[in-house]
Amino acid sequence: MRPRVPKYDPQLVPILVPSLDTPAIDEKFLNESALRQRFTKHFEWAPELTDESRMSIAYLDTYEKRIAGVLVPLVNMNDEIHVLLTQRAAHLNDHAGQISFPGGRKEDADLDIQVTALREAHEEIGLHPTHVEILGALPDYHTITGYQVTPVVGIVKQASTFASDTNEVDEIFMVPLAFLMNPANHQIRQRTTEEGSRTFYAMPYENRFIWGATAGMLRNLYHFLRAAHQ
Repeated sequence: MRPRVPKYDPQLVPILVPSLDTPAIDEKFLNESALRQRFTKHFEWAPELTDESRMSIAYLDTYEKRIAGVLVPLVNMNDEIHVLLTQRAAHLNDHAGQISFPGGRKEDADLDIQVTALREAHEEIGLHPTHVEILGALPDYHTITGYQVTPVVGIVKQASTFASDTNEVDEIFMVPLAFLMNPANHQIRQRTTEEGSRTFYAMPYENRFIWGATAGMLRNLYHFLRAAHQ
């Protein structure tokens, strides 16, 4: 039995911590060359466990694990790296209407999780696998909907085009990586119900509300990059 997924508007959840005071990743470490180099080096670091991940991990023995992969597409726009994100279609069963990376469930024919992430990105946003330079993967993230998600990070080759599958994606948009790697833009929100309190990360950007699993994976990308410069 999977944990019950609550239905609520996360933007209405009270802000517990409006911003975090840990250092931003210097922009000189956010270019293509520096990112490539970071993925070739080993530094000790630990992924951050969110309340969502803790809750999902606690239920692991009670249901069949669902394996998924997402692509974290890094796009160079005017010499600045951006992260491509999508807004999921409102009719989907899981995470409907939320901001997410392109990705989905691993299929039997997929040789590995990298193939899953690239296949799903091709299906959802029209990004051909040959247009992605894979840098590596971040630690798995466990969602409240029972998925074990592997974020696969890749640089999108310039001149790539995108076309969303309207059955799965309502919109494709870009957010500067520097914005996402600055904890001053990371909020902690706390939702309290009769069952207790749960916190989650949010990273509002312009008229977008990035939160939940996507924000949690971005936090792990932040910790991964910061480990090289502490």
